Amino acid sequence: MSSEDPFLEVQADVQSLLTQTRTLYSSYLRIRTLSSTKSKTGPSQELLQSRSELTSNLENLTSDLSDLLDAVRAVEPDPYRYGLDVAEVQRRKAFVREVADEVDSMRAQIQDVGSNNTPHNALPDPDAFGRDEDEYNEDSYEANEVAVQQTMMQEQDEQLDDVYRTVGNLRSQAEDMGRELEEQGVMLDEVDTLADRVGGKLAVGTKKIGEVIRRNEDTYSSCCIGALIVVLIILLILVIVI
Repeated sequence: MSSEDPFLEVQADVQSLLTQTRTLYSSYLRIRTLSSTKSKTGPSQELLQSRSELTSNLENLTSDLSDLLDAVRAVEPDPYRYGLDVAEVQRRKAFVREVADEVDSMRAQIQDVGSNNTPHNALPDPDAFGRDEDEYNEDSYEANEVAVQQTMMQEQDEQLDDVYRTVGNLRSQAEDMGRELEEQGVMLDEVDTLADRVGGKLAVGTKKIGEVIRRNEDTYSSCCIGALIVVLIILLILVIVI
């Protein structure tokens, strides 16, 4: 329901005015009790003033309740047209009825004893709701219930659609993450392959370097042996000659 609903605005005013009226009513009863014990000549000026203020508030409440009553009767045949439901209409009717009963009760207390006149600006009987030709009959009530069920089903369908869209988004995100993981897996495989190749080349290079070192060691040893043999031959020749 909209926060700018005229009914809710008037309802707030009625509740505020009703609170003030209750205070005036309590004050009126207290003054009346004191006046009845202190004076036998008639109502005091204070009592008359209190009664006048209370009567004015009751008339204002009656006027506001009449407006609320008309508003409820206007939306009662087709509440869904105004964005309401059957339960809200029943709540509004109950509010008007309760306030009207309280207003009538307070008004009855300030009427002259024995007066048979109808109270001024009396409200239409709240219990008369639905007694005219616009009253919901059983078929209309069932139709409203069906409409409520359809509205609930439509809202549930919308919620399910939202859940389906959310699940679809999560699935898309999961697929994207899966593709990224696959791409990273391929990259890791390529890195492993390159590392294996580099490791193989390093092993081959290390092996070749070892062979070169061994060959060089063999060459140096042969040269040394040859030099020693030459030196021995020279020494032998010298010994023989001498």
